[in-house]
Amino acid sequence: MDEEKSISRTVADIPEAAEEPAAAPPERTARLALRRPDRAALITAAAVLAACTGLVLYGVPGTAGGGDQGQQPVVTASVTYEVTGSGTADLTYQAGSEAGEAVVVRGARLPWRKTVDVPLGQHPTINILLGADGGTARCSLAVRGRHLQSATAGGTFGRTTCSAAPLTADSTGTP
Repeated sequence: MDEEKSISRTVADIPEAAEEPAAAPPERTARLALRRPDRAALITAAAVLAACTGLVLYGVPGTAGGGDQGQQPVVTASVTYEVTGSGTADLTYQAGSEAGEAVVVRGARLPWRKTVDVPLGQHPTINILLGADGGTARCSLAVRGRHLQSATAGGTFGRTTCSAAPLTADSTGTP
């Protein structure tokens, strides 16, 4: 305890320690304030920049397609695909994708039938691929109830395709 008192007295007894440091000249203080950025302003600027980047990358929340509110509905035509035969086959057909992406059904049990809405401008198409057991399968294609094409696949890994011309608003898929 005597040591603590002696240390505190020693620091208090030093004249430089008792004096407060001299204030910096006003010109230097003003220059430092101009050079030193305000932390609150930097944080606010960073938050605004992050929000703008998010809007550019992901669009406005609550809107479909990143803010494309004037998007028109997709006009389609009803297409019926039918595959007759026995056993199984791998099928690939055009469905409701505007981009023309196909739907693949592996090992579909025959007979098989599917009606889908295909966007106008797309080719209604179905492909059949038989397996190693072979056999016979027949595809048929109808647009808006009108039969357009049929084809038959036979044998080991037999294949065939039924397709129609691109769909238009007033056509049934015929060229």
